[in-house]
Order: sequence, then structure tokens, then C-alpha cells
Amino acid sequence: MKTKMRKQPNDQPSGLPRRDVIKGVAAAGLGLSALGRGPNAARAASDLIRQENAKPGTRDWMLTKTNITHVEPDSLWRSPAIEGYCSETSVRAGDTLKVMVSTNPVSEFDLEIFRTGYYGGDGGRSMKRFRSLQGKTQPDPSIGADRLRECKWEPSVEFEIPDDWLSGVYLGKLTAKKEGLQSYVIFIVRDDRACDLLFQCSDMTWAAYNSWPNNEFSLYHNDKNGYTGYKKRKKWSTDPSDTGWVSFDRPYAQYCQDHLIDRPSSVGSSEFLLWEFPLSYWIEQHGYDVSYISNVDTHTDGPGLQRAKGFISVGHDEYWTREMYDNVSAARDAGVNLAFLSGNSVWGVVPLLPSAEGQSCRVIRRESHFLGEKLAQMFYKRRGFEFNNQPGPDGALLMGGRTGGVGGGDWVCTKPDHWLCEGTGMKEGDAIKGLVGWEWHGYPLLDLPGMEVLTHGETKAGRAPGTPHEATIYDGPKGNVVFNAGTIWWAQGLSSPPGHVLPAHKAAQPQGVDSRVQRMTENLFKRFTA
Repeated sequence: MKTKMRKQPNDQPSGLPRRDVIKGVAAAGLGLSALGRGPNAARAASDLIRQENAKPGTRDWMLTKTNITHVEPDSLWRSPAIEGYCSETSVRAGDTLKVMVSTNPVSEFDLEIFRTGYYGGDGGRSMKRFRSLQGKTQPDPSIGADRLRECKWEPSVEFEIPDDWLSGVYLGKLTAKKEGLQSYVIFIVRDDRACDLLFQCSDMTWAAYNSWPNNEFSLYHNDKNGYTGYKKRKKWSTDPSDTGWVSFDRPYAQYCQDHLIDRPSSVGSSEFLLWEFPLSYWIEQHGYDVSYISNVDTHTDGPGLQRAKGFISVGHDEYWTREMYDNVSAARDAGVNLAFLSGNSVWGVVPLLPSAEGQSCRVIRRESHFLGEKLAQMFYKRRGFEFNNQPGPDGALLMGGRTGGVGGGDWVCTKPDHWLCEGTGMKEGDAIKGLVGWEWHGYPLLDLPGMEVLTHGETKAGRAPGTPHEATIYDGPKGNVVFNAGTIWWAQGLSSPPGHVLPAHKAAQPQGVDSRVQRMTENLFKRFTA
């Protein structure tokens, strides 16, 4: 049975109506404008995050009872008792979101939606509740062409995004009535207002590593060699044609490799709580003017990136489309600052394809790598693959460096007098233990304008030496800068939200919150917003 709800009041007091922000009319005594017309409007818009995080928070967003299925030990977590997915990766106010849910055994269930943020340290705010919805067991999809598993579940609930839902990352907590078991669905609310910081979630990489329903259907699986990633591999393979296709129309199972963490309480949220939430939590704690988008938004709305002073790539941001590369490059050239607080970023070239039912931007496949033609030819030759796919442009031309390896090490300072390090107290050779991993960047492109290499640290890839980690910064064409932290684990040094667990790899382990990482990030954002 489908329950359709529209414009129902939230369970907690609402915030400032975003429709008023977009239209630039007065609301709550403030002259607001999404377009930033005039100093008063700009100041009011910049206070939206502070106003939002002053509202009552709760830790009820956290899962307290899970029962995950280990198809193979340490490989996959799935929650068949209750699991679901959303019809869109991101939505605006006024859009209708559908939530597809399956319960096995059949059970009524509750859905409570939370906006994630700081909220006095609680990490979330309750936005809407749907109680006693009728669940049903929805089928695992058949294996389609190119090994695509694409759910076509019936919506369990659909609702219109209220005007007063501020841009952010939203978690829907699903709770089965029969046994009280829980899991998440996840979506992003975006807007179009001018902002200081634009936080891009790495949701195409979430989809690439999702092997739901039974540990065989990530972008790293195929019929020929089985699993072609890092664990239990029969053969190492990075041949773009040697993988299947993956869909957003599936629940997120937690794909656990040996360098991640055991955290069943994140099931359904993919990699957001693991790698990205510590940055979002810290940004909102300090009241930065931030708006959120998905990888898909970067792909479809290039001009929209230019509303921000700074664009942020976060966490594990591996898979990009060529359009994303072009759009972010254009934003840089228009004067937008870029921060790659991420690792293994801009590496795999993927297209965004429609679903079987014709919905745009729901399927990806791996095509090539962001290496440029010359490096791509060397890369494929070394691995014994035929060079038959057009590579993307060199990721280093955008970021300043490119993927260096899998493993980890220390962040080792080489330029303590650089403005990024102001106030950190670091000296040349000082190290932030374990901050680099589990994938990092190196290979700096030294002929970029104003290029500076800020770190040089030895790494370990498993038991073997790896490419050195080198963080970089270079000048954009309009007084802007491009900073490449070059590590998935940067946010681990910023905050530890409720329920957060530090990751680990046999080669390195971050040590948690570090005042030097916090100060460098403050210095960076101060430069972005000056």
C-alpha cells in the first residue's frame, strides 16, 4: 500500500521558509535573498546555517538495533529485515521524493527523517515522521544486461519537500514494527542560493562500491574474474570493460573492505557517515555558510557551481563524469576556489545513464581513467590491457596531483611558513600521524601557476612502499586557489560526531581530532571567503 503525504506539518518547529529566501522577501525580520543582492541580504543568507543549528537537536537519528547479513565475512552488510532507497539523489523544495522500502518478514514500519548537522553536538534534527506504514517484501531484481541489478520497487511513501528544509544531507531512519530493526535511506536537499561553501557528496562512488544484494554486484565485480578489487581477487583488473553496471535504484549495502571499519549502525547511509559527516558536522558547528549537492548535481548543473566562493570534494570521490570535470574546471576558471579534501578523486571516468524506465542519471559504468591519453596508454600497457577507451583529461590538471596508492601514512609538513599552516605551530618535518589514507594523492603537476607542494610523506601500500603523499596548492586565474589535501581521511582530523568510529588500515590509522587540521581548514575557508 502506498501512502502519499503532501505539505503536512513537521513534528518540530520549522525554520525560515526557503521560498522567501529564493524570492528575496523579508522573513522573520530579515531581508534575505538567495541571489545575494545587497549586504544585508548577503549577511542574512550567511546566517542560515547558524539559525538552523540553533534549533533543538536529537540523537534519535542514530540506529540502535540492526541485524545485518554477512554474505561473506567483512565484505557486505545488508539489512533484509528493512531496507530501502530514494527516487532521487538530490531534491529541491517543492520536489516530490519517493521512498521505496522492503520488509522481510512483512511488517509495518516507521520512517523518521532527520537533517544531519551539528545541533549542539547531537548531530541531527527531526524533520518529519511517518508512522505505521504498511510494509511488504519487495523482490530482488533479476540480473540484467551488463550484470545490472536495478530495483523497480513500488513507493512506500512519497511527499513534497517542504519550503523550510534547508539544504543538507538527510537520513531517513526506517524502523520495522515487528522486531524493531532499523536501517537508513539517504538523500540530499539542495538549493540554488549564493553561498560561501558548496559541499559535494561523493554519491557516485557510494553507488560504485555498493554490491547489493549479495556481494557480487558492485562496479568491481564481473562474470569473468569475480571480484576485481582489493580483497579475495582472482585477478587484479582495472580494465574499464571488465566490470558491470550499477544503479542508484538499490538500497545501500555497506561494502566493507579490510581497510574500512566494522560499523553496522551506518547501514543504508553508504559512505556519508564514515568519511563525509565529520566535515559537515564541523562546518555547521562553526556556522559556515554551506550548501550541499550531489555528484549528479555537479554533472547536470555546471553554472550552479559558480554561485559558491568555494567548492569542496569530500572523502572518497573517485568516480566522475567528463561533464563534472568540465563543469568544475569552468568554475575554477570563473574564480571559484576548489578544495579536494578527499583522496582517489577524479580517477574513474563514468557516464551517467538513464534507468530502464527512462529516469535520467540513475546508472553508471566504468569507462576509463582521468589520466590524459599519454599516461593512460602507459597505465594500460603496464597492466596488459588493450588501450581501446578514450581517457578523460588528466586529473592533475584540475587537482594539482592524482591518485598515488592504497594504504596510508603521515601528513608531513614541508612549508610551515605557508599561509595554510599559520597558527598551527608546525615546523618543517612535523607529522600528523595517520592522517593520510586509505587512498591518497601524489604526482604533483609542478608547472601549474603558483604551484606549491606543502607536504612530502612516505606511505605504505600494504607491506610495500607507496608513492609519497604530496598535498598541493596552486593559483586559479582570478585570485582563487585550488587546494588538494590528497587524503580520504582529512575529515577524521576535524571532528568526531556522535557514533563516529575511526577507520583503520594495516598501513596507517588516523588519530582523530587534531587542532592543526582544524586550523588549516579554518585558514583555507578564510581564504575562500575573504
